[in-house]
Amino acid sequence: MRFVFKRSYNDDIKLFKHRTQMFWYLALLIFVVALPWLIDDFLIGEATNVLIWAIAGMGLMVLAGHTGQASLGHAAFMAIGCYANVIMLQRGVPFIIAFPLSGVIAGIAGTIIALPVLRLHGIYLAIATLAISILTDDIIVITAPWTGGVGGLAAPPFDIFGVDINRYGTPILFYFLTLVVTLLVLWAYRNILRSPLGRSFVAVRDSEISAQALGVNITKTKAISFGISCAIVGLAGALLGLFAGAFNNETFNLVLSIQLLLMIVIGGLGSIHGAFFGALVIGFLPQAIAITRDGISETFGLGTIIIPGIESGVFALILIGFILFEPRGIYGRWIKIRTYFELFPFYRKGMFKRQKTYLKTERMK
Repeated sequence: MRFVFKRSYNDDIKLFKHRTQMFWYLALLIFVVALPWLIDDFLIGEATNVLIWAIAGMGLMVLAGHTGQASLGHAAFMAIGCYANVIMLQRGVPFIIAFPLSGVIAGIAGTIIALPVLRLHGIYLAIATLAISILTDDIIVITAPWTGGVGGLAAPPFDIFGVDINRYGTPILFYFLTLVVTLLVLWAYRNILRSPLGRSFVAVRDSEISAQALGVNITKTKAISFGISCAIVGLAGALLGLFAGAFNNETFNLVLSIQLLLMIVIGGLGSIHGAFFGALVIGFLPQAIAITRDGISETFGLGTIIIPGIESGVFALILIGFILFEPRGIYGRWIKIRTYFELFPFYRKGMFKRQKTYLKTERMK
């Protein structure tokens, strides 16, 4: 069992709690850097897809996990980032400028929408963001001269400082591009949580009344959180467009918004780790379903089995299972297992008993 003695305020906001933790994260970094030389091109593509989902998960985690604001409309901001990036690339803007600018555009759009929407609470906020996701589909079709409408757009080839990068032609380079973006977003996210702004997010999540009593501007904090969240999700959308190669209005539908929310709930709300655990589930589950289906078909000689909606059904079952048996998600279960071995034989079953996350004065919001 490890004890960490904090002697100053700086000890409480360090990037790593202790050197052992830093060692394991460095080992993980070395592994993901060496991964392309350990697997084939197909699995490199799957690993890239997981990283893109992780970026989107971190974006939504800022809002839902650390500020406590539910959103069912983040697919709309993925679409904004994706279309903005590709349209600028088609008009000759260098990728090194177009890509970050697409995230900024998505963040500005999110901030503008957040000012009226985030005055709502609970189910009303979820319905408002749901409406945004539905309207985005129609807006993409209406603005067909720019977005291609139902026909969609195709991502053009691009390069960074003269080095051509393509998902199919140079999968390793595309993987490293996505990995660098993931690490930069992770570094920025971690530093936001260490800052006064990040603590304001958590204060608003835990109790808006208490946060307001401490001098936190609730509306401003929510708007900033929504803007940062949408900017990160916009970057994920830009990478998703380049990864897919071609996309249209159906790529960023309501199902994508629901998958994003499922991802962070399954991974573990309120934790950066949860975004990555959820991305692993969302990224590899369709492949696991396909492999299992093909295995059953070959074993019993049933031919090709196609069950419409099987992925959505499996996602729903997994979500129900986590809500019933492990509301803290995969990362929460890992914390419990680790704590059990650290405190054995003094571990108590009620140590992680769920607590009410609202005050009596906030029940009607």
